[in-house]
Amino acid sequence: MQLPPELQQDADKALAQLKDTYSDFSQWSQERRVQLQQVTAMSKFVTEALQQDQTLFEQLPEMLGESSREQAYRERLAALLAVCEQEVDGHRVLRRFRNREMVYIAWRDFLDDWTLEESLSHLSMLAEAMIVETYQWQYQACCKEWGTPCNAAGEAQPMLIIGMGKLGGGELNFSSDIDLIFTYPENGETQGARRSIANAQFFTRLGQRIIKALDQQTFDGFCYRVDMRLRPFGESGPLVMSYAALEDYYQEQGRDWERYAW
Repeated sequence: MQLPPELQQDADKALAQLKDTYSDFSQWSQERRVQLQQVTAMSKFVTEALQQDQTLFEQLPEMLGESSREQAYRERLAALLAVCEQEVDGHRVLRRFRNREMVYIAWRDFLDDWTLEESLSHLSMLAEAMIVETYQWQYQACCKEWGTPCNAAGEAQPMLIIGMGKLGGGELNFSSDIDLIFTYPENGETQGARRSIANAQFFTRLGQRIIKALDQQTFDGFCYRVDMRLRPFGESGPLVMSYAALEDYYQEQGRDWERYAW
């Protein structure tokens, strides 16, 4: 792909910046270096991500040898989060994982290795994997702190996270926010901690932690802008509702457009 003169100047500048940061390009073949110029000319994000993440710079040529990576998103991310002892460490893992995989997807997209539909699908699968593994990580942390949420029969209660909008349709793009609704099966209280709390309180705290983990701006950036306004009653409503309360809302009070959104 021949770059127009104005983009060639951007490509030369981006490559010079990377050479100022890294002296060893031995792992980059000539073909990959040409592609590097093309992609960085079209994406400031890719250039900055490579400059700020030496591991990405070193591993990207090998990553690009894989035709796709979505099958192992959750497995790889779960393994990385499992060794995070502090919340701040997990936030860094999430942001770097997201940036590395976004660079891979951008590379495939810009060089027309994938169709538009394939790129949108991969972006959506990445977001889904990050949401699920963030939930799993924070659910375990919350259970250690406040006990496991259970129903009246003593059965553990999970959280269900519903993706709406572009995420729900598998059409997320590079700059999309993620529209989510949080819900859980049954009311009750936590078990196994020194002090029990209501399930509604547990899942509200869990939801807040999930949003913070994905949405908060840190030194490493953020993962996704999280939009919770599609939940029942919008911004004025509770962050999390039980299945029964959710069903009652849509049957009794939900507007037509809210029902159609499902």
